[in-house]
Amino acid sequence: MASVNTPDEAGARDGGTGTLANIADSDLVHSFLRSKIVVLAAVVTLLMVGAAALAPWIAPHSPYDLTTVSLLDAHNPPAWSQGGDSRYLLGTDDQGRDLLSTILYGTRASLTIGLLATLLALVIGVSLGLTAGYFGGRVDTVIMRIADVQLTFPAILAALLVDGVARIVFRTHGSGGAEFWILVLSIGLSLWVAYARTVRSSTLVERNKEYVQAARLIGLSRRSIMFRHVLPNVTGPVLVIATINIATAILLEATLSFLGIGLPPTQPSLGTLINIGNRFLFSGEWWIVIFPGATLAGLILAVNLLGDWLRDALNPKLR
Repeated sequence: MASVNTPDEAGARDGGTGTLANIADSDLVHSFLRSKIVVLAAVVTLLMVGAAALAPWIAPHSPYDLTTVSLLDAHNPPAWSQGGDSRYLLGTDDQGRDLLSTILYGTRASLTIGLLATLLALVIGVSLGLTAGYFGGRVDTVIMRIADVQLTFPAILAALLVDGVARIVFRTHGSGGAEFWILVLSIGLSLWVAYARTVRSSTLVERNKEYVQAARLIGLSRRSIMFRHVLPNVTGPVLVIATINIATAILLEATLSFLGIGLPPTQPSLGTLINIGNRFLFSGEWWIVIFPGATLAGLILAVNLLGDWLRDALNPKLR
């Protein structure tokens, strides 16, 4: 006996198919597929993120397993070079760690720090921007003057300042091994201003619209209006800033680690690997700095290309 679909089942199936069709036919997808460079950037980003996420399973060696690390294997060139070891495809660093494995784990650390720092900056900046734009007056003045003061310092200097203060505080309270979270805090607090200024300007426009006035008339609280009604209408620019800021946060982490105030050498990140390789570059051991440097450059370039595409795709003036 043939089955009969109920109207609800048919509607649900048609709705799901229609949603997928609308997504496939959207201007955003067409804009993405039309640019081969953007598609390539997305593929590179996905491959790097996937390799970093699967590092514990696909890395040939674990840089954290001291039983597999020997100083006798230090400074080995890549496997295809004279004197190379087939066990280490990209060679080893000064501690005898497999460079390919440390790059995978280092990319994982750099990406995690960059994502968490961007999320922290987004939460702080959006909250302060909404508050400043919705309430206005003295609240707006105080928040924006703080933002203006921070804008007078480059992001790296702001991160250095927060990093130094946080290290003193954590050391005073006897918290060891907190370098990871100190980096997240210092980078996040150095990047919130762009979100706050963008959200504030959008909120100043949205707060006078009819739907906000109607929400006030029916007695909704200010917090509910801000986060349930105004926030969804100001998230477009925030997504663009967040995409670009991921690359900025990764670069800041690499810079801080290169300067020796990021993660320690025993915890690989792209910045620490470049710092280690820089010491041996002029002695002919180029592989220790070239491969991590190329990985960092490729990752930042790919993410920046995606951010630039997203900014142009969401700009109504360019449609």
